[in-house]
Amino acid sequence: MQSVEEQIRIISSGADKVVPEQALVEKLKRGKPLNIKLGVDPTAPDIHLGHAVPLRKLRQFQDLGHQVTLIIGDGTALIGDPSGRNSTRPQLSLEQIRENAQTYVDQAFKVLDPEKTTLVYNSEWLFEIDMRKILELTSLFTVARILERDDFHKRYIGNQPISVHEFLYPIMQAYDSVVIKADVELGGSDQLFNLLAGRELMEKMGMEPQVCLTLPLLEGTDGVQKMSKSYGNYIGLTDAPADMFGKVMSIPDELMEKYFRLASTVEVAEIERIVEGLSRGDLHPNKVKRSLARNIVAAYYSEPEANEAEASFDLLFKDHALPDDIADFAADLAPNDEGTVYLAKIIADSGLAASAGEARRLIDGGGVKIDGEAVPAKCYNVDPAKLSGAVVQVGKRKFVRIV
Repeated sequence: MQSVEEQIRIISSGADKVVPEQALVEKLKRGKPLNIKLGVDPTAPDIHLGHAVPLRKLRQFQDLGHQVTLIIGDGTALIGDPSGRNSTRPQLSLEQIRENAQTYVDQAFKVLDPEKTTLVYNSEWLFEIDMRKILELTSLFTVARILERDDFHKRYIGNQPISVHEFLYPIMQAYDSVVIKADVELGGSDQLFNLLAGRELMEKMGMEPQVCLTLPLLEGTDGVQKMSKSYGNYIGLTDAPADMFGKVMSIPDELMEKYFRLASTVEVAEIERIVEGLSRGDLHPNKVKRSLARNIVAAYYSEPEANEAEASFDLLFKDHALPDDIADFAADLAPNDEGTVYLAKIIADSGLAASAGEARRLIDGGGVKIDGEAVPAKCYNVDPAKLSGAVVQVGKRKFVRIV
């Protein structure tokens, strides 16, 4: 293993908080592999770079010689994590959760080393708990302590409902740490209460408490909102290489350091050299961003595919050429009574937008072009002759040819 000082430098890179840091130092001084815990509730099937932030930190721990326990929260997901919520989460069925879990696991192992990862499902122990155990665990926490949680506190003083089962969530997550004997637990910055609950429960049950390591939320391609499918600013782990490259190239320059630290495989020493070079003006931001985009694509695909993605990007944006692989879409161009066709529906049916409503928003924002010409705002119906054989472009990277 590397020195404690070097491990701390790598582990702390990009981290929000390490609580308490001295406890982590003492654990590392023993020179034995630590058990690093990450629990995830599979509430959605696909994950993006924001979800992968703690996975990247886990991989750093693995590369330093430590073991990882990845807990799939198929038990806790039945409650739903109340972190950052101003209302009760809708409950998923166990079948939905397990379907999502399989997809999540497949994508997670694009990052993690399988040989240094123990994969478990917390239903294995949570579904076996009887009433006596529930009473034992809940007796170790007070209602006042649970209401210290910021989101619960806001809902309470705002007279918004809090279901009793939501109070069980941090206790059940804490019990996960007890079961697997975690040395360190990772989570987002909004997870600190849950992580500290695990530390508190372990201490009360006579165990050495875990260290809590939180990571900041990763902003999406807009540079403002946290990365989320609902905001449309996400970079999916299953995005095509060219799409992934282009999306990374679209992030604001000021986010590059954060993406290097939280989303790339670049070593910490090299990141610090890059950051210093950018601050001195020795490195050009575009070249640095290209290296970041290549690294992220290569991490989920391969080096050759990353290079091909960069070449496609240059073809589209530097040379202003259309891609060679534009798909044909057979559209119904029969005109309505006014002699036009509903462009928004064609865009949605072709897969360029999730719905006609989203297509209208894209048109209004100037994000739709027909043969390179922007469609004016509110122009949802067009002459079918204009569409026949035309290339419809949505955003910077989505195209279909209408046939």
